[in-house]
Amino acid sequence: MAVFKLPDLGEGLTEAEIVAWHVAVGDTVTVDQTVVEVETAKASVEVPVPFAGRVATLHGTAGETLAVGTPLITVEETGFAEPGVVTPAPASGNVLIGYGTGTAQARRVRRPRGSARPAVSAVPESAQDRIRVVSPLVRRLARESGVDLRALTGSGTGGLISRSDVERAAVTPDPAANPGPAADEYRIPLRGIRKTVADKLARSRREIPEATVWVDVDATPLLELRAALNADPAAPKVSLLALLSRFALAGLRRFPELNSRIEGAEIVVPSAVRLGFAAQTDRGLVVPVVPDAHRLSVEELSAALAERTERARAGTLAPAELTGGTFTVNNYGVFGVDGSAAIINHPEVAILGIGRIIDRPWIVEGQVVARKITELTLAFDHRACDGGTAGGFLRFVADCVESPLSLLRAV
Repeated sequence: MAVFKLPDLGEGLTEAEIVAWHVAVGDTVTVDQTVVEVETAKASVEVPVPFAGRVATLHGTAGETLAVGTPLITVEETGFAEPGVVTPAPASGNVLIGYGTGTAQARRVRRPRGSARPAVSAVPESAQDRIRVVSPLVRRLARESGVDLRALTGSGTGGLISRSDVERAAVTPDPAANPGPAADEYRIPLRGIRKTVADKLARSRREIPEATVWVDVDATPLLELRAALNADPAAPKVSLLALLSRFALAGLRRFPELNSRIEGAEIVVPSAVRLGFAAQTDRGLVVPVVPDAHRLSVEELSAALAERTERARAGTLAPAELTGGTFTVNNYGVFGVDGSAAIINHPEVAILGIGRIIDRPWIVEGQVVARKITELTLAFDHRACDGGTAGGFLRFVADCVESPLSLLRAV
């Protein structure tokens, strides 16, 4: 018998949740065959087995969390690859850290947008095609909350059922089916990405003496510029977040203290900007990172933001693509709010946010006119800089929003 333990999945992750088994007891497996999909705090990973044989034991069920180093699967082996040893078994290269015949990381889950991953379903298999659910976490939440997915109409594209759809259904349960004083509540385990985010935000609040500055700006010229840039149907599209990010990157050249981190008694200022941006997904809030963002044109930056947003929502970003940011931007205006005192993404020292853009009265050359107004906010670590630096940076970005064409040419 050979016991394959849950490997080190990288990025300091210590546990993973079983999403779905791809094999059953009694099945025959080959070297490098994917046997299970697990969900870490960062992403979904398909785990291959480093030996061949018959499956004897599956150590855990869907929804169960295992610690790194604990048994994952036991196989009556016909070919076993000792850690770090090359074996004459079929070519590998896909086995996780410390196992098998190669050094490559686990295969990422890369399914077409909208396709469902294998998982233990909350409803009969015959009904699967009629239910639009991508995330196995949404399925599990439905099971735990007693929500019948067949009765839901998804709020997402094409009727896709999201976590929020299930949560809304769970807070109004059928009294006849759930009698008793606890019928109006349900519980969501704080684990996986929710736990990681909770821990990071709590640490940020504990350790960072945070201050916030904000300013209202006339975004009318910004919208006009975006419309002009996107007028050519054959040209790459440019998003508002990309334009704002491009202005922020230019501001960081002038105020590099905001692109830093605190290490002991020192402020560490890197030469490159790894731009993080907040993205809401069914798995919760994640912050994908664009490396060397300061080297990208606005078109390249827009494409990078769109590509990482898509993969964040599909759950296919690698852990390394969700860590190591040096400065974060957040477009919370998509939620219909004007402003936010955002929590800094530790260990960064600042986060820039943009609120919704709405029509408001504005003074232009002595006349009150309707303009497209938004609010910019900057939360910053007061240890890294003072209010003069933070205010100077925010004012620079605001000037870019109000006069984007001239400033875009200069950045």
